[in-house]
Amino acid sequence: MTHARWGILGAGDISGFFARALPQSELGRLHAVGARDTGRASGFAAEHGAEIAGTYDDVLSRDDIDAVYIGTVHTTHVELVLAALEAGKAVLCEKPLGIDPIETDAALFAADEAGLPLIEAFKYRFGPFPELLRDLVSGGGLGEITDIETTIGFTAPTREGRLFDPATAGGAILDAGCYPVSLAVGVAGWAGHDPGSVRVVSATGAIGETGVDESAAAVLDLDGIRARVRTSIVADLPRAARIVGTGGTLEVPNVWGSRSESTASAILRRPDGSVEQIETATVSPMAAEADATILALRDGRTEAPEMPWDETRATARLLADWRRALG
Repeated sequence: MTHARWGILGAGDISGFFARALPQSELGRLHAVGARDTGRASGFAAEHGAEIAGTYDDVLSRDDIDAVYIGTVHTTHVELVLAALEAGKAVLCEKPLGIDPIETDAALFAADEAGLPLIEAFKYRFGPFPELLRDLVSGGGLGEITDIETTIGFTAPTREGRLFDPATAGGAILDAGCYPVSLAVGVAGWAGHDPGSVRVVSATGAIGETGVDESAAAVLDLDGIRARVRTSIVADLPRAARIVGTGGTLEVPNVWGSRSESTASAILRRPDGSVEQIETATVSPMAAEADATILALRDGRTEAPEMPWDETRATARLLADWRRALG
């Protein structure tokens, strides 16, 4: 089997996790690294065994790159997505794809025009557990879904850097809150609800001294399903989800998994009082999302079923409305 050749754009922390995950993928291997600072790209390439290093343009201009992973700051995502698609590359872009719906739509339109895969890299969507979750919800295993509760939050070690910088679209909602919003959108879609019929019912939050949202909560209406989401970059919150249906409640203590291991377990509580412990195998979620990108490329698809475009669009709309509600 010939492995697809990956280029990584961005030599930061998240790109390092992707580079370490690629050897566990079945379909791709790291070939090149691009960064604004070529010295940093060279150091990253040497550390992770990439043959090529240079600027973003250097990597995108090469004929021996099949796909690129974009791991840069939020505000550069769409610029690099458009350049990569124009260069004929499949794209796996870190979340959020765009910082607002206009950017997101522009990126998806460009991928559609190019006929190339563009996948928003919500890694928790890839692997055995999310596949089980999709089947459980879509198959009616929880009955009619009525409520979703999900949270994510951490205490940043310092109030400096991209997380606290408005110029790089910092803040809790775009950096972490996108996870619970995208999960709620996904569950609603798997349950047969319209991903286009979503709105923010109410929102609260705290804006810090640097001007970004440091913590926030929202109530969402997802075509009749009520979702409550919370996020923070200044306080630790559970990495959990609770999905309530007329036929049972699913509790997932670690719904997001980690950068190196996918989610493994959940608890299913039935209305009759019975309890079922659900266990699945785990994988490297970043390797799994890389393989989903290459599968789409080989199949001639622009989307991956794990993170379809209508859910990317709905998530972008809700994030923008949530941020707008906080002023």
